[in-house]
Order: sequence, then C-alpha cells, then structure tokens
Amino acid sequence: MTIFNANTENIERASQCLKNGGLVAFPTETVYGLGADASNPDAVKRIFIAKNRPENHPLIVHLASFEQFDLWAQDIPESAVVLAEHFFPSPLALILKKRPEVSEIVTGGQKTIALRVPNHPVALELLRAFGGGIAAPSANRFCRISPTQAQHVADELGESVDMILDGGACQIGVESTILDLSGEKPTILRFGQITRSELENVLKTEVFIPEMLATRTIKTAGMMAIHYAPTTPAMCCDSDLFAELLKDEKQKIGVLTCGSNIASTENRTVISLSADSVIYAQNLYAKLRELDALNLDLILVEQPPKNEMWDAINDRLSKATRAVL
Repeated sequence: MTIFNANTENIERASQCLKNGGLVAFPTETVYGLGADASNPDAVKRIFIAKNRPENHPLIVHLASFEQFDLWAQDIPESAVVLAEHFFPSPLALILKKRPEVSEIVTGGQKTIALRVPNHPVALELLRAFGGGIAAPSANRFCRISPTQAQHVADELGESVDMILDGGACQIGVESTILDLSGEKPTILRFGQITRSELENVLKTEVFIPEMLATRTIKTAGMMAIHYAPTTPAMCCDSDLFAELLKDEKQKIGVLTCGSNIASTENRTVISLSADSVIYAQNLYAKLRELDALNLDLILVEQPPKNEMWDAINDRLSKATRAVL
C-alpha cells in the first residue's frame, strides 16, 4: 500500500476516491481514521469488512463544520450549539438523534448518530474538498491498537485501503470524547482529552458518567470490554508490584513505565513514558505497537495516576490490558 503525502493534490485525489466509493485513511488530531462516504452504504460496508468490525457498532461521521450537523441529525438541542461554539473543531463527538434518511448502516442500527468536527488541517481540508460526511472509525483491525502514524495503517490494513494520507503523528494520540445528547441528560460514553469538568463548565450543568460503560448497549465506538488491545497478553499494575512481577527472568517482558526508573535486561524491554498525561497519550499507542512487535510473552504497564486528566488513558488501558490487584 502506497502512503501519500497529504498535500493539496493528494487530498483532492483522496476526495475523488471517497466520491467513487473508496476507502481513505487520513489523520485526525486523535488517531488515524478509516474513511468512507457516509452517504454511500456500499462504501460504508467496506469499512466493516476491512476492520472485521461487527455491523452493530456505530461509526462517527466527520464533518467540516457544525453547520452541516442538521443534514445528519434532527432535534439538535441548544446544548450542542453551545458546545460547538466553545469547542469545535475539537476531539469531541456528539451523539444526537439521526435524521430518518440517514442509513442505519452508519449508526449500527440505532436511531442516534455520532458527529464531530476534527481539529486537524489535513482532515479539515479533506472534508472541505469532499463536501459531505466521512464515516471514519480508527484505521485498525477491530479491538486492536489504534494507529497514530500512517505506517501503522499500512502495516495493519494493507491493500484493503485505497489511499493513506500521511499527515504525521497524531497530536493527541487517543480517541475523542463522546458525549451523548440524545437523552434527558448529557452523558459521557467515552473519555477523551476534553474532560467532564470542561464540559460541565461550558454547559453549566452536571454531565453524567454511567457505571460500567463497557457493559451497556454499544451505542458508540470504544465501548467493548476489550479494545485498543495488543496481540501480546498485557497487564496493568501499580508500580509497587513491578518488582515482584519482573522477577521472572524466563519470560520476555515489555514494560511501559509512567515515570519509574526501571532498567532493561536481556529479557526485559523497558520503554519510559512521560508522567505528563498529554505527552503520555501522544505516545501510548505507538509504544504499545512497538512492544507488540517484539514477540514478547507479556507486556506490563505501570498504572498511571487516577485523576480526571488521566481518565482517557486509564479507560484505554483498562480495555487493552487486564488489571493486577
């Protein structure tokens, strides 16, 4: 699969590819998306085939501006307008009631739709050139580690993608916050860079977080109990358990730390991630992929801090690994 530099000529080429029913992987500020014309059911079906994704899992539709939302959603609440004015373009997806004519192939058979305006120059230029909505989940196999570089997409999806636009490494590195506005109260269905506190400060009301997100109806992306996962078995544990778990020198172990000073050995590959949540998120998926490619017996992840700034990271790690108590 050829990777194309995301210049104006290739973005126009990618736009035409989408109009012809093709699949285009493109960068957003969060992760790389696997895009198809959201108004073309046959093109959208190709996303599910390429990712091996169940058809009852809804897709996020990316748009160039909030002004296009009413082409896809109906009964848009004032809260959506307020959020759009404050945040867009941003890593925030809103779940709204879909218009009757929107295909349920995009919405996983549901009467709601997830919409967002990405904050990435390549994504926005592609959306403007295309003119419509681009349905785009992460450009990886279903439930595996999301791609934050163009080469990740090529390595994982290969010839099932018609074009890959290379816009460099993704700035944020974890998927968008998803906020459900289709019910009686605003509810976070997936954590992202935009936090609950930020949403509440803008909306001037409480934002709810349902208990046990992963056990609820799959209303949007990222709600599986196992997701974002390497093929290598992975565990997450507090740093005080590291020494005990690392005593087994017979296993080949990859370690992702969060500020701890742990040395690599013959059977231990250590990658140190930043204790800053923003920088940690930027590098998490790429480093997980790096370790996953080493044919290890185990990936051991040091538990990051547990506070709001780390909610998105801890959410991803809770699904990519199993906890050690």
